[in-house]
Parts: sequence; C-alpha cells; structure tokens
Amino acid sequence: MYIHFTCLQKSVYTSTQERRMPNPTKKKPKNAKIAGEETDSKLISIRMPAGMIQKLRGVAGKKGDMGYQQLIKSYIKQGLTEDSGQPAEIPGPAGAAPLSKSKSAKPSGKRANAAALADSEVIREDIRSIAAHLKPYYSFFSGKTFLITGAYGFLGRYMVHLLKYLNEEVLDKKVRALLLDNFVTGYEQRVISDRNLVFHRHNVINPFSTNEEVDYIIHAAGIASPAYYTKYPIETMDVGTVGTRHMLELAYKKNVSGFLFTSSSEVYGDPDPKHVPTNEEYYGNVSITGPRSCYDESKRFGETMCLAFWRTFNVPVKIVRPFNVYGPGIRPDDYRVLPNFIEHALRKEPLPIHGDGRNTRSFCYISDAIEAIFRVLFAKESGEYFNIGNPAPEISVRDLAYVVRDALPYKVDVVNIDPPHAVYASSDPKRRCPDISKLQKITGFKPKVSLEEGVRRTIRWFSEL
Repeated sequence: MYIHFTCLQKSVYTSTQERRMPNPTKKKPKNAKIAGEETDSKLISIRMPAGMIQKLRGVAGKKGDMGYQQLIKSYIKQGLTEDSGQPAEIPGPAGAAPLSKSKSAKPSGKRANAAALADSEVIREDIRSIAAHLKPYYSFFSGKTFLITGAYGFLGRYMVHLLKYLNEEVLDKKVRALLLDNFVTGYEQRVISDRNLVFHRHNVINPFSTNEEVDYIIHAAGIASPAYYTKYPIETMDVGTVGTRHMLELAYKKNVSGFLFTSSSEVYGDPDPKHVPTNEEYYGNVSITGPRSCYDESKRFGETMCLAFWRTFNVPVKIVRPFNVYGPGIRPDDYRVLPNFIEHALRKEPLPIHGDGRNTRSFCYISDAIEAIFRVLFAKESGEYFNIGNPAPEISVRDLAYVVRDALPYKVDVVNIDPPHAVYASSDPKRRCPDISKLQKITGFKPKVSLEEGVRRTIRWFSEL
C-alpha cells in the first residue's frame, strides 16, 4: 500500500521510452514520439510508501515528541490518499527527507512567476554583483554570440539574466545568445527571449544547427537532482554523452573561442579522507553500478569526450566541476538538502534529517558559482578542468539544518528519521569539499558569499514565492 497524490504535469517522449514525471504504472504508447516532443498535459501520480508513514507514526507514538508528530502531520495531512499500485519513490537529497506535497511538481500562479526569476530583487542584486566582479571581462562579452544549453535550468537562467543585464546596463555592442532548453526539469514560465536573446526549444540529444556565428558555447544541460536522475537514468546519460558530443561537434564546426562543459563534483564519487578537500587530480571513487552512476558516469564520460575533442581537433574546451551550488532560483521541489530544509522551515515544520546527519558538504552560493564559470570560460588555458565551490565551511547536514533554523525569526525542530531508501543512502558520499587553489591561481577567483549570508538570501527569495 502506498500513499500518493496527483499532480498536473506535461510529459515528453523520447524515441526509446516514454518520459514521464513519475508514473511507472503507465504503459508506453505504441507509437512513441520523437525526442523532445511534448504531449498534452495529464494527471500523474507520485506515491510515497505507506510503510514510511506507519513507521513515522510508530516513532512518534514511542517517543511522543512534538517535532515528530508535526513531521508526521505534514506527511499525512495534505490530501493524501491510499493506493495499492507500484511506488514511484522519490529519493531524498543527501541527508534530508523528501518533501510532502500535494501540489504540482511544477509550481503555478505566484510561485511559477517568482520561480521564473523575473521580479526578484534578490536576483537583481546577485546579477549586479556578478557583473561588477566580471568587469575585467566585459570585452569578452561585447558583440559576441553565446550558445547556452540548459538555459532555463538553475545555473543557465542566471547566465541568461547576466547577459540581459549586460545588454541593458553595460555594453554598447550587445551580446547575442542562442538559448536551448526542453524544460524537462526547468521552468517554462516567462521565457527570456528578445531580439538578442533567442530561445530555441531543443533537446540536446538531437543535433542543433544554426547559420549564425557562435563565439562561445556553455553546455549546462543536464538532470542534476538525484530525485530526477534516478527516475530518468537513460535520459540523464544521453544528455551527458550524446548531447555533449553534439555540442562539441557544433563547437568544432563553428570554430568557437571557448567551450565550457558543466560537469559535477559527482565525478569524484565518495573520496577517501586523505583526498578531502579534493583537488582536480584525484581520479575518483565512483561506483559504476550504484543508483547515482547514471549521472556520475555520464559526467565522467562527458569530460573525456571534451578532452578528446581538444586533443584531436583543438576545440578550446574548459571543464567546471561545481560543488553543491545553491541559491535563489533553485526549484523548491528539487529534493536536495538546502531547498528541502528551507521549504520545511517556511511551513514551520520540523527539518527532517535522514540518519545521523553526519555527512558533510561545502556549499557555494550561486552568484559565486556563475562568476567562477565565466572566469573559467574566458581563461586562456584550454583543456583544463576546475573545481567550482566554496571550501569553507565543510559542514555536516545536521549543522546545516541549524544554520537554516538560525536564519529564521522563529524556531523549528530538527529531527532524525530513518532513510526510506537504504540503497541510495548507502551510496551517498560521506564528505565533499573542494580544493579550489587551481581555480584561484589561474582565474583569480575568490568566494565572496558566506554560507550564513547565502542561506539568508535564499530564504528571502523562497519567502517571495
């Protein structure tokens, strides 16, 4: 028996399997549509194992703790019904429990508009800050044409807002950009598109062609949230492998000045303690069969493909490996640790931690990450790979919960619960912290936003939704 709720979601098909969000009981249509083609909106179900609810009831009954009772209430109160179908389990992020929601996976109304980042003063402040710190690079933007994949994802949309700001406030010769996305995990509302920033609905697993000259390509497309890449493992691998190949071929054809691949700190897997903080020369400790491997290995393969094109065809590739980037614009239903904590906190619910919460991470605020990405793109060195992150502090998931709590004007409880996905939890890296000395030496980058300030800014943005 499973607890489930329904939500309205558009589905997309690929040539090999139905893409759905997430409804494994629905049969694949006989005539699957081509990659990236949308179908009509339809109701789907997201189910949570009823055993998890019963287990939580038992814990609360034994301990009688008000925090546990509040947490249980948040899981079973919001219009949930029972269903005996097969589960579409949504794994939680590193150390944090998944959200309990009876709403659409994609927000609507005021939430959708705010999520589109168009009207947020927090975002505008971030963009102005990024632009100011990139002032030495204005000539690299001026009059150039960029192609950005995943342009309306978390990282991509900040890049688009930066280009728009530079056009409106800084540059005489405007930036032109081709913006590619198929909105599998990004927000479709309020697409930024004008005469200089041109949107193309496109799935990168298909080749993309244009008659325009292209100076820079930023390949930021990908399914980065564990909640989604464990649901869409084949699509995740396709984007990191086939999609990367298509973009590299386009870069070669257009003789670009720079190609940047957004890889991931996941390429390091679960480093042994002597390799934390982790530098770029660490080979990694990655499972090729675990639940995270579809994402990890696709990024590793993508990096190898990039370096092969550099060595073979002299394509000027640069690779960045972001470490736990967070901030305004991240999906509230992203299921990663910080947005989960903040969503629970703003509902005045306990902050749920899977297990003991001892796993550690280092978090990088998005404005720092975007600045670092463009510094790498414009660096003269090609064939290089860089960690992107903020090594201070390396903080446990449990302590992170208290950072979120301390940023609120009221108190919420922090509670530990058993992870409902033992296999996924066992594959979760124990520690993750970047060594960014190479990035600092070559580009001069230094992180500027502290964890406490970044959390406050993110909460401020979430509060606007």
